[in-house]
Amino acid sequence: MKIELDHIGLISSEKRDKEKFAVSMRLWLTDPKDNPFNIEWLRFEEDSPIHGPVREKNHIAYRVDDIKEASKGLKILMEPFKAENFLKIGFYEYEDGTVLELMQFLM
Repeated sequence: MKIELDHIGLISSEKRDKEKFAVSMRLWLTDPKDNPFNIEWLRFEEDSPIHGPVREKNHIAYRVDDIKEASKGLKILMEPFKAENFLKIGFYEYEDGTVLELMQFLM
């Protein structure tokens, strides 16, 4: 099973350069590839449907070969969903409370 660090997601209330709006999640986010330290900034709209630890805590994102396999034993915070035609992501919580984003590229 391949697990590779992709980025760190940090929650902020500040507007950032190059933010993009994710309509379905009602949040603004930056591309971690635009940051030399692979930081993704997330800014939630008040009416975002995302609640709980995914909205309240920073996260660490990993690229994995198989989300189902990589998430065994983790608490599901957000079921895996297609974020793009080529990407499936899910959010989980490790036993110590760390929020993890698992990313499976479908290509």
